[in-house]
Amino acid sequence: MPDPLFHRLSLLGVGLIGSSIARIARERGDIAAEVVVNARTQMTLDRTMELGIADRVEIDPARAVVGADCVVLCAPVGAFADLAVRIAPYLSPGAVLTDVGSTKQSVIRDVGSLVPAGVHFVPAHPIAGTEHSGPDAGFAELFQGRWTALTPPPGTDEAAIEKIAELWRRCGSLVERMEASHHDRVLAIVSHLPHLIAFTICGTADDLADESRQEVVNFAASGFRDFTRIAASDPVMWRDIFLNNREALLEMLQRFMEDAQAMARAVRWGDAAYIEDKVERGRKIRRSLIERKQA
Repeated sequence: MPDPLFHRLSLLGVGLIGSSIARIARERGDIAAEVVVNARTQMTLDRTMELGIADRVEIDPARAVVGADCVVLCAPVGAFADLAVRIAPYLSPGAVLTDVGSTKQSVIRDVGSLVPAGVHFVPAHPIAGTEHSGPDAGFAELFQGRWTALTPPPGTDEAAIEKIAELWRRCGSLVERMEASHHDRVLAIVSHLPHLIAFTICGTADDLADESRQEVVNFAASGFRDFTRIAASDPVMWRDIFLNNREALLEMLQRFMEDAQAMARAVRWGDAAYIEDKVERGRKIRRSLIERKQA
């Protein structure tokens, strides 16, 4: 077995992503010699120890990062600025600070200026997940064959970038490097907008009269069930994502609304060719996802 990549790995947050990283690190043995977990509540930390996915837990994030050579921010992105303020004085020189947030420009904005000299900052986003949250939600196969995007600011130490890339490769990810602004536009269309639409559709159904709402629940077709799965996601996490990727999300929402209006016109005027073309293009995208094992 190769030597562990890190001596002490500190995970600030132990939801789906954080607890999955912890499980992989414990199972593999070549990611970290010690795994330290921080969470907001003692109940969550107690559960983490019951699950056996950490060597040590700390309620104080500052104590959790002392002596760590890798610190991963796994909380909702809206909490990153406060966390960075609290941990910055305690980060070890030479340590690598990274994250798993779904918005990268906001992370660089909120955290980048607080990183002490001698600490390397490598923002990252594993593009994997389920609708579940909490320490019980994680599993070691979550990242297998999925992409992780690294968005290091210009001038970031290349050795530190490679260490985080190797961390994700050992977690099973495919790794790609990109600019933060490009990441945020891509994720706005492939992740953030679909979640916004799912929450909105479920809200529309919930606003129906009682009798109609009950029929929606009783007779939901698979399409609506898919939306409800997405809509079961963590509300705090998605609130923070929407607000921290506001510009890109609103741009993609406007484009979607224009396309939806065009489809509505096609339905209204019986433009069968337009409707069929849109459906076929959707089928092509689905086939390409299956071929690339991303479905």
